[in-house]
Amino acid sequence: MTTTTTNHHLSPAFPGRAPWGTANKLRAWQQGAMEKYVQEQPRDFLAVATPGAGKTTFALTLASWLLHHHVVQQVTVVAPTEHLKKQWAEAAARIGIKLDPEYSAGPLGREYHGVAVTYAGVGVRPMLHRNRSEQRKTLVILDEIHHAGDSRSWGEACLEAFEPATRRLCLTGTPFRSDTNPIPFVTYEEGNDGIRRSSADYTYGYGNALSDGVVRPVIFLSYSGNMRWRTKAGDELEARLGEPMTKDAVSQAWRTALDPRGDWMPNVLRAADRRLTEVRKSIPDAGALVIASDQESARAYAKLIREITGEGATLVLSDDSGASQRIDDFSQGDARWMVAVRMVSEGVDVPRLAVGVYATTISTPLFFAQAVGRFVRSRRRGETASVFLPTVPNLLTFANEMEVERDHVLDKPKKEGEEDPYAEEDKLLAEAERQQDEDTGSDDQLSFEALESDAVFDRVLYNNAEFGMQAHAGSEEEQDYLGIPGLLEPEQVELLLQKRQARQIAHSRKRPDAEADLLELPAERRPVVTHKELLELRKQLNTLVGAYVHQSGKPHGVIHTELRRVCGGPPSAEATAGQLNERIKKVREWATRMK
Repeated sequence: MTTTTTNHHLSPAFPGRAPWGTANKLRAWQQGAMEKYVQEQPRDFLAVATPGAGKTTFALTLASWLLHHHVVQQVTVVAPTEHLKKQWAEAAARIGIKLDPEYSAGPLGREYHGVAVTYAGVGVRPMLHRNRSEQRKTLVILDEIHHAGDSRSWGEACLEAFEPATRRLCLTGTPFRSDTNPIPFVTYEEGNDGIRRSSADYTYGYGNALSDGVVRPVIFLSYSGNMRWRTKAGDELEARLGEPMTKDAVSQAWRTALDPRGDWMPNVLRAADRRLTEVRKSIPDAGALVIASDQESARAYAKLIREITGEGATLVLSDDSGASQRIDDFSQGDARWMVAVRMVSEGVDVPRLAVGVYATTISTPLFFAQAVGRFVRSRRRGETASVFLPTVPNLLTFANEMEVERDHVLDKPKKEGEEDPYAEEDKLLAEAERQQDEDTGSDDQLSFEALESDAVFDRVLYNNAEFGMQAHAGSEEEQDYLGIPGLLEPEQVELLLQKRQARQIAHSRKRPDAEADLLELPAERRPVVTHKELLELRKQLNTLVGAYVHQSGKPHGVIHTELRRVCGGPPSAEATAGQLNERIKKVREWATRMK
């Protein structure tokens, strides 16, 4: 992949740090990207910059330069949603570029320099925008360009509408989609392995942005707990969130945790509110956001927040005509909490958001990165972001891979039996402009009933390391982590987490055995085992049992029953990784004795 990154001999804020939506001063990466563009003067330019880095400022600065030098005569911005379309118009107006966010057809008013539209709007009337691009020299800014691949019709509409454009600037802040539909106006280069990958003209990743102080470091606080639910068949199942289990069981345990009628969500919201109180000691206007799966849950979470804090939460639902205004009011005010359904996950700018609760079962890398991107926008050095998560292997993997940069891959080879972690994106992105919020899971999501849940502080993830031991919600040990100051340099965060963990371990050793009812292992020694790894352990156990069958002459069932009697625990299909490892060790011991 051919990319250019920030020249690190420049200061992080060369020639000065830019407030959001202004273009008189540029950050180092924005200046570097501008210099590269002005030098090369390409027709198509793809800039990949991490959420919160300032893609809007860069794009509008470039638009201003192209207009001033008469390279183009008008600007068209294409955004994923109605709210973002209006946000682009407002940002452009602050630097003297007037965009009409309400444009639908006909001649444009003389006072405007261009229009702001959605991908869906282009999909409906591609010829309208093609005619405009042909009549006057046009710069097209395609925000979050991966949306142009949401459906064949959207991609074809963008190609048809903007093929005549004089200049095209493509922007994205997150990993590209994993399907093999080419994204319009993106260049693909074939690697040594014969696979074509997207090629960015300028890349500014989270790692660089973090070291430059452009984005905040993120502290992830993960919560486990016991979940109990009833299946469609009437069976009652119980599991601990984070323990290895089948894919269906993970999904149902996760949804049980997010049920507002259980104890998990109230306890996590209470912890997040305590964290917010601590952060507001150093960032007085810091705000918090719950990202919910659907409207019903969002309303229930808002009610819980009122009960916990005594204050109402700003509720943002995408089919509400006042949603954009509510987001703007929250952004400019100092209210503590906002609850939203998905629509705040991408591009919406609320710089004061510092605490988040990931209360949705959407588990794609794209959505997760966009969601976390709402909390990383830095306003001054030393600010930290805190995101509360359920202990689910996929989410913890994403949290530990914040700095991984991905390209859009064509010709992607599909290995037999391999699951595509991005597959859910197609369905989610296709719904980007839908006006109602629905559950994003499969039809069988109604085939279970959440019965009971509780919350346990599990671990802290920071800078690809894990800290902490399990602790009861509301305990002194949990408060130790919730009370970390809101203003710290990145290296200070890690040092403080190490100290907190050491203190927790020392305190735990002094407790009577009767009180040690939670896992007495630090987080780095409690890896969350993936479903794939669990399948491998079961396969290994069954292979060893099969070999022991021939050696001992006993049937498979008898050996498995004896292993359960000696080692304890449920049948293999329901056993944890630790229980399976104990049985593997035991059957090997038996086989060795018989030799």
